[in-house]
Amino acid sequence: MDTKPIIRNRNLQVEHNKHIHIWNIVLMILILTTSLAATAQSPHSKPSLTVKAKDGVSIAYETYGKSATAIVFVHGWSCDRSYWKGQMEYFSKDYKVVAIDLGGHGESGLGRKDWTIYSFGNDVAEVIKELKLERIVLVGHSMGGDVIADAAMLLPGRVAGLIMVDVYKKLGAGRPTEQIEEFVNGLSTDFPVKVESLVRSMFRPDADPSLVQYVAKDMSSAPPAVALSAAKSSFTHSRQITHDFEHLKLPVIAINPDNEPTDVESMRSHGVDVIIMPRSGHFLMMEDPKRFNEILDTAVKTIIK
Repeated sequence: MDTKPIIRNRNLQVEHNKHIHIWNIVLMILILTTSLAATAQSPHSKPSLTVKAKDGVSIAYETYGKSATAIVFVHGWSCDRSYWKGQMEYFSKDYKVVAIDLGGHGESGLGRKDWTIYSFGNDVAEVIKELKLERIVLVGHSMGGDVIADAAMLLPGRVAGLIMVDVYKKLGAGRPTEQIEEFVNGLSTDFPVKVESLVRSMFRPDADPSLVQYVAKDMSSAPPAVALSAAKSSFTHSRQITHDFEHLKLPVIAINPDNEPTDVESMRSHGVDVIIMPRSGHFLMMEDPKRFNEILDTAVKTIIK
């Protein structure tokens, strides 16, 4: 009997099985690599939790750490909670940390008629009530500074103080209606291009180009209907913010960059202490997280001492 064909067939089968095994390994590596890459590129460091706002819009948030004292981070106009990514690990060592996507932003839902500081303040308050937080420092960047003041109005007895990150350079009468209308109308024409140019102007010339590119592209891709409504409400709130401070009677600290002058005297006249972070632009918590975290840590400790 000639066994050569049998041996040959067996050898072919072994080679075939080896090739299948190798391709299976390659496929597993590709799947794992793709999964890790997707995780690395995700703007959020962990899956979100959600709560329903009073109007039914789903509000996404994430939490870290365990403490009786919580720091709640609120992002700015056309941003999302990932802009606070550099603060989560640092502050979760000593505090419970919460980062929120306001309605219409990030992973939170759409479907709201008007995107206002009042509705955003309610978003923050609903998350805080859901988590049963009783001792809170609210931290808001840009438009988020107006939002945290409004949220504090809805949370009597729970908020220890407010920290505003480059929200106001000067306090007083606020922006006139004509100026607000002009700004919003200007953005409404060719929204992505106008917003990208605006965002790039908020960075220092020596800022990390990759960060500038990311933030400019991200913010310019925001839903225009949400962004324009929110911008109008935020600028209008500049006429209300000092009355909020008088009503709340809470410690307020402003952490401002030195990209433009801050009228420290006008801020102090309304009870706001100012800390200037040198060599930084509007997105100071992203531009230099290490320096910013040290400054913010001092501000938090000043409020809860």
